[in-house]
Amino acid sequence: MAKFMLVYLGGNQPSNPEEGKQHFEEYRNWLVSLGDSIVSAANPLKDTHVIHPDGKVEAGSTTAMSGFSVIEADSIEEAVKVSQTCPFQKIGGTLEVSELIQMNR
Repeated sequence: MAKFMLVYLGGNQPSNPEEGKQHFEEYRNWLVSLGDSIVSAANPLKDTHVIHPDGKVEAGSTTAMSGFSVIEADSIEEAVKVSQTCPFQKIGGTLEVSELIQMNR
């Protein structure tokens, strides 16, 4: 099976704690539904810094990437289908799905 990265882009913060709790529960249930296909469940990002080619470092991000997950699937089509059921889209977020390529050392 191939590995695929699901990149979480954007998304709106919950408007209150109850909404946040509900979203977290939906997301947790979605991850559980993936069973053994989940390789790395949920990896939120924070404190992003950009390092430019000239060595300059800036706090912040040049993208809306807010986290990622890694799953196993038989094909990109299957990985996309699984991603379409992710509750992240219910909070206005989008997903990018990419196959991870195994590199030799």
